[in-house]
Amino acid sequence: MNDVTRSALRLSGEQDLDPVLDRVGEATLVLIGEASHGTHDFYTWRAALTRRLIAEKGFGFVAVEGDWPDCERVNRAVTGDGEDPFDALYAYQRWPAFMWANEEVAEFCRWLRRWNAALPPGERCGFHGLDVYSLWESLRAVRRYAAARLPGRMETVMEALYCFESYGHDPRRYGLETRLVPNSCEEEVVRMLRAVVESAPDDEGGFGARQNAEVVAGAESYYRAMVRGGPASWNIRDVHMADTLDRLAAFHEAKGVVWAHNTHVGDARATDMAAAGMTSLGQLARERHGEDVVLVGFGGYRGTVVAAANWGARAHVMPIPPARPGSLEALLHDALAGERGLFVTPERPRPRWYDEPLGHRAIGVVYRPEREQRGNYVPTVLGDRYDAFIWLDVTEALHPLHAEPWDDVEPETYPSAM
Repeated sequence: MNDVTRSALRLSGEQDLDPVLDRVGEATLVLIGEASHGTHDFYTWRAALTRRLIAEKGFGFVAVEGDWPDCERVNRAVTGDGEDPFDALYAYQRWPAFMWANEEVAEFCRWLRRWNAALPPGERCGFHGLDVYSLWESLRAVRRYAAARLPGRMETVMEALYCFESYGHDPRRYGLETRLVPNSCEEEVVRMLRAVVESAPDDEGGFGARQNAEVVAGAESYYRAMVRGGPASWNIRDVHMADTLDRLAAFHEAKGVVWAHNTHVGDARATDMAAAGMTSLGQLARERHGEDVVLVGFGGYRGTVVAAANWGARAHVMPIPPARPGSLEALLHDALAGERGLFVTPERPRPRWYDEPLGHRAIGVVYRPEREQRGNYVPTVLGDRYDAFIWLDVTEALHPLHAEPWDDVEPETYPSAM
């Protein structure tokens, strides 16, 4: 307990994030997590750290666990003179829209727009999506781009679109039917991706078209794998996010900040995910870029959160009960007597508690507080999973911009709590 207390650094305001900035140093990628998708405090502290990385370290883009087409609308709002970022975020439709369509993200994006307004267009900090779910939106975006800029590739693009249309507009149906019969749209998608990658110019519009084609290819693989169960769909998703992050860094020649759940940001090798055959964005980034990567996790002991009882159900504010005994959260709560704290992982040799496997709470968009003692915890070696850890003992729910729509619900992902 004393080792934990001695390891903790003060955390009362943005100035107390100095040790994290020192740890970042000259790193080019900083991945910042969240212990739930619905907590005000995780979002606001993450935004505070990101503002400092942009203003003091010259980071040039923010990439989030969100869909590419939706985030590109936000990107235009923060880098251009178009609609208010609030309106761009309000337009999010796919469940769970509250992950990004919330007051906390809107406040950050309005700050980012003001920051960018003083910079020339080529130096402005963007806002992009890393995820793989937007099969239809991305396919339509490729079609629009090809019709305007790549007319010679339209036939190849339309072959992919017609193939998916034969399954309706339901990715779940596509996954289920391709499980039962050997036919799929994989060949058409590969041809479309090759055509766009080979033909789209190396400008902003061409990069967006190539990325939408990559999303279609990733989504096609993801939905086929999802219905078969196991870790494959999770890994396809995180590899796609890692590849997208690399493409963004190369295209913009800039340093990047990532916003995603702890289960993506943290290094999977420091958890039981590795034994289950699962990787993570944080692990992949470390493997590819070594010391150029800094991973920052979050945790909390009790409070409230926005989540839903089932996939696609209406999200609402739920209580987060005190963490279960023996967990990382219980250890930090007891050691810090309910106060906030910041931990920067030291090199070995280091206090033993950094290397002890402890359950670490992970709340997803689906959450049932009554099951708290049986689930929601990922066995974790904190010192190997993160480079820094922000501890917020009591937290409050975030503030969605609108209620969830009901006509665009994706199939449940694996694992459902994440």
